[in-house]
Amino acid sequence: MNRLRIGSRGSKLALWQAEHVRARLSNDCGVESEVVIIKTSGDNFQSAPVAEIGGKGIFIKEIEDALLDGRVEIAVHSMKDVPTATPSGLCFPAVTKREDPRDCLVSRGGETLGKIRHGARVGTSSLRRQSQLRYFRQDFHVAEMRGNVDTRLRKLETGQFDAIVVAKAGLDRLGLSDKIAEVIAPEIILSAVGQGALAIEARASNETLREMLAAFDDGETRAAVTAERALLAELEGGCQVPLGAWARIENGALRLDARVLAADGSECIARHASGSAANAAEIGRSLARELLEAGADRLLRLAGRSVGGI
Repeated sequence: MNRLRIGSRGSKLALWQAEHVRARLSNDCGVESEVVIIKTSGDNFQSAPVAEIGGKGIFIKEIEDALLDGRVEIAVHSMKDVPTATPSGLCFPAVTKREDPRDCLVSRGGETLGKIRHGARVGTSSLRRQSQLRYFRQDFHVAEMRGNVDTRLRKLETGQFDAIVVAKAGLDRLGLSDKIAEVIAPEIILSAVGQGALAIEARASNETLREMLAAFDDGETRAAVTAERALLAELEGGCQVPLGAWARIENGALRLDARVLAADGSECIARHASGSAANAAEIGRSLARELLEAGADRLLRLAGRSVGGI
């Protein structure tokens, strides 16, 4: 097989992820590859709120374009950035073993969520995190924050925020785990759909490459993210919805927890479901319908998202 080109964003975290896959290709398959940096819409407009840039796919569209026109053979994404609809001609041969899907708190003085001062300014780019933080503590001043991990940590260090909430997996991958003041319990903040998992994308027509990449696929992780993404698709949501979801294998069954909140944190609708991992997609769709019947459609509309009928 010829030397492969791996499409990736240029942030430190994205490059770590791409290099991780490059090393596995070399060590496990004896295939050499190189990383090709591709700027995405999300990278070009780092100061604008995600919702204003365009929502779904802003961190991967340009990379998928490079896949489709043959500039790269593989793309590596954070699964939480991947829309539920995949462009024709592309597929995901592998979803790698999930790392810790939880969010974590980094605070200036090392305080935990329960001990940060009244009215603290807490930064995050995610409406999901914002709504759950407000639900947990109405006194927080939760503010929009964009940028890569280094930028966010710098904004914290310079006093723009008292604390920030980020994905634990990202800090772990970058060797920054010592900065974590608290790993946030899922009872307080449920993670994003796909958080902690890497998705490897390729052209569907390249059967040889698809078969090779399939060796990197983790069955339990794929079942979990399949349930979460089916839930998200049924709710017709993008990456900016006040929704938390976490699926995992417990006692031999797939369990999916999900909650939808009012953007201001004033309301929360939470449900869970479980069943066979073989029925992951139906578990996700069924739980989404249950959430909609309980009133989640109203909360999502209030947050500015259009939700179809149940």
